[in-house]
Amino acid sequence: MEDDIQEEVLSQFKERRLGGWQVLQLAAGTGLAVYAVWAGILMPGFRRVPLRLQVPYMPASRTQVSNVMTLLKGRSGGIADLGSGDGRIVLEACCQGFSPAVGYELNPWLVRLAYFHAWRAGQHRSVSYRREDLWKVDLSAYKNVTVFLAPSVLSLLQKKLLAELPEDALIVAGRFPFPDWTACKVEGDGVDRAWAYHIQELRHRYQSQDIHEETS
Repeated sequence: MEDDIQEEVLSQFKERRLGGWQVLQLAAGTGLAVYAVWAGILMPGFRRVPLRLQVPYMPASRTQVSNVMTLLKGRSGGIADLGSGDGRIVLEACCQGFSPAVGYELNPWLVRLAYFHAWRAGQHRSVSYRREDLWKVDLSAYKNVTVFLAPSVLSLLQKKLLAELPEDALIVAGRFPFPDWTACKVEGDGVDRAWAYHIQELRHRYQSQDIHEETS
């Protein structure tokens, strides 16, 4: 499915230089303009998602992206952005050498928008945006995971990350921290703040708690 979406978007961009007016026309033609109006009422794909798991689209600011990348500094390998929106986290990670750089997003228009941004940056062959349910994605191959999700979703996501991620994985959360975890490092202030978590430390902490409960 992701290949079909990518080719559909790229076919509209190849051998074309787009100015501001042309981009606006293209957006209208592909449904992006309609999405901008409609998104505030009902986002595509939400019909299949319980209310408490719905996360309204709010693009990451440059500062937020920078803070996430600062927490990932010195790391390498694959990266997955869960709820990748317009793809800016994945795109920046790709530019900084992470591979594969993959975003998971249910909203089809945001997937198309993400590929458009990647095309403009010349990275459309180096990133991957997949229209998949993050709860059904196997994360065992990713050493780096980023999330910009609501607290109600983060509390449920903790169990999946603990069960699937490799021992040397790092998780970075933006805007909201994981409610039950203690971050190993924090970057930024206010709404731009990002939190980093080492999966190995988290597992060790949970194992220690289990041992303490068994002996008390």
